[in-house]
Amino acid sequence: MGNSFACFSQNQQKSAAKRRPPAVPLPPSLSNSGSRKSSSQKVVPSSSMKESFDEAYIKQQAMTAVLLLRQHHQQFDRSVSLRDPLSSSSSRRQKKIPRSSSSRPPTSLFDSLPQSLHPLQQDPKTEDAETGHFVLVHGGGFGAWCWYKTTTFLKEAGYQVDAIDLTGSGAHPQDSDSITTLAQYAKPLTNFLENLPSDRKVILVGHDIGGACISYAMELHKSKISKAIFVAAAMLKNEQSVLDMFSHKPGMDDLFQRAQIFMYSNGKKHPPTAINFDRSLVKDTFFNQTPAKDVELASVSMRAVPFAPLTEKLSLSAMNYGSIPRFYIETQEDFAIPLPLQEAMIHSNPPQQVFLLKGSDHSPFLSRPQALHKILVEISHILPK
Repeated sequence: MGNSFACFSQNQQKSAAKRRPPAVPLPPSLSNSGSRKSSSQKVVPSSSMKESFDEAYIKQQAMTAVLLLRQHHQQFDRSVSLRDPLSSSSSRRQKKIPRSSSSRPPTSLFDSLPQSLHPLQQDPKTEDAETGHFVLVHGGGFGAWCWYKTTTFLKEAGYQVDAIDLTGSGAHPQDSDSITTLAQYAKPLTNFLENLPSDRKVILVGHDIGGACISYAMELHKSKISKAIFVAAAMLKNEQSVLDMFSHKPGMDDLFQRAQIFMYSNGKKHPPTAINFDRSLVKDTFFNQTPAKDVELASVSMRAVPFAPLTEKLSLSAMNYGSIPRFYIETQEDFAIPLPLQEAMIHSNPPQQVFLLKGSDHSPFLSRPQALHKILVEISHILPK
């Protein structure tokens, strides 16, 4: 709050100055203006003059301070009411969620103001969350590196965080062309969950096709997963593949298709083995709201996406996958998985609650990291139904 005093504009300062009480004229002996008296002609103010001056001066300063403080409080109150995203979502949390596929779960709207303008808010206590351990799973072409801002924020808030490199992604040494199954692609995630203590639960967060990977893990390790959060992710139904999801293409234009470069390590007579991306179109497709320095990081860090896992239909049961609370975070300015496609998945397979990140591209961990962090923290405190 203290830094907000520096945020007054020049017009505000001038208007405040106009409303100040008239200044009390200084006695000649205390004024810096006018002719200087010699020591023999020095005028010594009487005690009554000093008391009158001191009292008037103190009143003047007190009134000015009250005026500025009142302006500051009014300005801060307005900023909180406009920029506090959690206030709108917490009231929606109490609503019952219809379970029919035609009903849409409640949505929490997050504002599109620049990150630097958000008032700093203290995160809720980690010990109040159902679990304080997040596991972050990247999307196609990305790696654990893409979560560096989210990891930093969560750890500073007291959470335990692990970001996974899927097979052939990030720093994982395997070639993407050699990955032929979803189980193989998601193996680092399932190995991580297998090695967790039996009494430990985590919150899974999946981005893009990482949503298919966390769904696969939910079916195998339901006892290790407290919640699942899909961030602009493939949230599939039973017997559906990522390729099936993209075949519907609601809201899709040709930008994403033009950005894809299919790779055929087994020859053009066989299906593609991986998908790479045209680096000249990467920014417009994935990072249209992302700072330039992070676009540069991504452009040298992204790797090809294995193709075979995208064609594999998931086997998801109500007993395992369906027993874990799911949450979806929509990205408003997404050109890779556009908002209409995200909403189609939500209506087809309703999660417990939906959040909308306004002003976010396909990569909110880079373009809207603070707002994403607030949603993740809020979800960690939502009690199971």
